[in-house]
Amino acid sequence: MTIFCSHCHRPLQAEMSCLPRRDKQAPSASKPFRSTKSASKARRDQINVELQALRSLLPISAREKERLSYLHTMALVCLRMRGAQLFPPDSAPPGGPALGTELLSLLPGFLLVLSANGKLVYISENVDQVLGLSLVELLAQGDTVFDILAGRTHEDVRKKLLLAQEQPGKEVMFVSEMCTSKAFRLQHGGNRAVAVRGRFMALRWPASPSTTAFLALCTPVARLPADSDAGSQDDLFQSTHILDMMFTDVTESVTYHLGYRREELIGQSWYSLLHPEDADLAAAQHRAVGESLGAGAAAETAVLRLLRRDWTWAWLSVSARRGCGGHSIICTSRCLR
Repeated sequence: MTIFCSHCHRPLQAEMSCLPRRDKQAPSASKPFRSTKSASKARRDQINVELQALRSLLPISAREKERLSYLHTMALVCLRMRGAQLFPPDSAPPGGPALGTELLSLLPGFLLVLSANGKLVYISENVDQVLGLSLVELLAQGDTVFDILAGRTHEDVRKKLLLAQEQPGKEVMFVSEMCTSKAFRLQHGGNRAVAVRGRFMALRWPASPSTTAFLALCTPVARLPADSDAGSQDDLFQSTHILDMMFTDVTESVTYHLGYRREELIGQSWYSLLHPEDADLAAAQHRAVGESLGAGAAAETAVLRLLRRDWTWAWLSVSARRGCGGHSIICTSRCLR
């Protein structure tokens, strides 16, 4: 007795031919093809080949290329791509490959270029002389300027960069600690304080965030002292103020650092000497001390600029605390050279 297929009414022997074959089914969204070990290895090998090709194009020494991890390779590639976007091959980038070792050695610091959103675009090769970290090692910290800053100055730096971006061509300056190598910290007792001076510039027209960059020179200054630093007293002076920050007394050493005689400052306001860009930071420190109760209460140290008698600016690391009785504010200012 022959049994017929209910689908095609052919003999049972032909039943399998009328049904869709399972091994020929196309993958669906719910049942994709399963990856095999050989396919995964092939993909990894292809990725390795592409990374090796990218690594070979990087303008660094063969020794540095051998030490690059995959993440470091991609970080450098992204850095070069951002640079190529801002400085196309037919333009002349500031401090590009033509900026030789001899010229870099004449600079008091290293060059830094940032995109409009704070991404690192260029760092000159002499950065290792200032921070003890090579460009590759520095990129291990991250790919924005905030990743290479140490301490709690991110918000202040963000405000300064925003101010510079809103007013292209306006020079801004700030001092912040930057990440350094472990060997540097052991030798110098901490990270390196760096004064960053730069401005946003339109590199091509029409100006837009993608064609604007922050060009800066980063110069090392004296290490920012800790509150408990018992270093030399030759680079500091002390001043006493009433609660509105008017000078009531100042040590004679202020003449050496700022050029003023003691009598010239008594009766003046502290704010009359402050750089306008640092007024907000100084006011925040002032409020912190003013709102604290009791003698000895102190605020965090701030890095500020004060006007010298010769109309130049002095960088100072200023710590403030309440005086005896709580009716005065005592500032200890250390000059950063």
